[in-house]
Amino acid sequence: MGFTWVYVNPFHETGRSGSLYAVKDYFRLNPLLAAGDRRGADEILADFTRSARQHGLDVMMDLVINHTATDAPLVKQHPSWYRHEADGSLRSPRAVDPDDPSKVTVWGDLAELDYSERPERAEMMAFACKVVHHYARLGFRGFRCDAAYQIPGRVWEEVIAAARGVRPETVFVAETLGCTPDQVEQLAVAGFDYLFNSSKWWDFRAPWLLEQYEAFRRIAPSIGFPESHDTERLVCDLAAQGITDAVAVERAYRLRYLFAAFFSTGVMMPMGYEYGFRRKLDVVATRPADWEGPQFDLTAFITEVNALKARVPVLNEEGPQRRVGASDGGVVALLREGEDGAASVLGVLNADPVERGEVGAGELARAIRRRPVELFSTDGAASAAPLSMRVLGEASRSEGPVTRAPSSRSTLRDAEKVACGR
Repeated sequence: MGFTWVYVNPFHETGRSGSLYAVKDYFRLNPLLAAGDRRGADEILADFTRSARQHGLDVMMDLVINHTATDAPLVKQHPSWYRHEADGSLRSPRAVDPDDPSKVTVWGDLAELDYSERPERAEMMAFACKVVHHYARLGFRGFRCDAAYQIPGRVWEEVIAAARGVRPETVFVAETLGCTPDQVEQLAVAGFDYLFNSSKWWDFRAPWLLEQYEAFRRIAPSIGFPESHDTERLVCDLAAQGITDAVAVERAYRLRYLFAAFFSTGVMMPMGYEYGFRRKLDVVATRPADWEGPQFDLTAFITEVNALKARVPVLNEEGPQRRVGASDGGVVALLREGEDGAASVLGVLNADPVERGEVGAGELARAIRRRPVELFSTDGAASAAPLSMRVLGEASRSEGPVTRAPSSRSTLRDAEKVACGR
């Protein structure tokens, strides 16, 4: 399908809860993933990354150094590395809903590590560097940093530098969803290559997404997604909106994938999205037997979208982006410009499941400096049909749209995979 990365959730030995994110030992492989293979963990993993490269794929692993399982050996070996409650018990990490501070999620199977400025921080950072050194040597070319905002940017700066000392091209992606702007801003010093953005939750009307995009694009370019291992499958979200007709559901899947690819420098999807899988991925319970029969097959469509992204430079850099033109109903027009302002692309989408929309053609033509050329459409239609999206580019002074190949560092597109899944 034209992806360049596979991202895998944690594959380490887990604690009592069995959650992939409750890491017990960073250097032991989850027995479920060894699947009877008698080779050592390092040999299994190195063979996996080597095989992926033979298929043109780099591998990104989850780097979970903000907490461990409560029964991890580190808890007894280095109790001072952890945060503790007033009664001396281990503190569990928690997340506060930024829209409703009364909603707090606490993960009781996890123990929170304490990276505040104190003497222990140096040896904690040395341990984190040991982890990334180890996996960089096994062929992992990227790290998705779980809850990166919970660790000081200066700590990440050292960890990232350590990894690049082994492999200079190593890519680091910060998971920053659900945190405050200040928590993202403090990561600016770290040197992350990408952040994840919140475009999945946009209603195509509220101003917050474009405000967030403008604030964060100077820290690092972003990756969008239509669903992830942390969310319900898109089909469930659509059902909650009353979209259950099979044709409408498939149209919505096409729209959401193209929108994520258009809005962001990188685009990610979990395995099964291309077939409309319904079961939510579960970091404790998902198994290979949960592979589902397809509701539809979007592999050819996704291949075309990824090819579009690869050949249009503006879609691989985080330049200015804004709404343009007057519209009605669910129609939205977004103008995305290159960082140097020399080129632009226009996305026109209609998120309404029923109504055909309109957008001022004259205003759109003025938004693009040269004659607009249709680059892609979800359904081949040249109008704002329900649950559709079109991408328009600028005709070059010779013919057709610009097709320069972007650099490898600027074209991160990763396919997410749950390690216990297929």
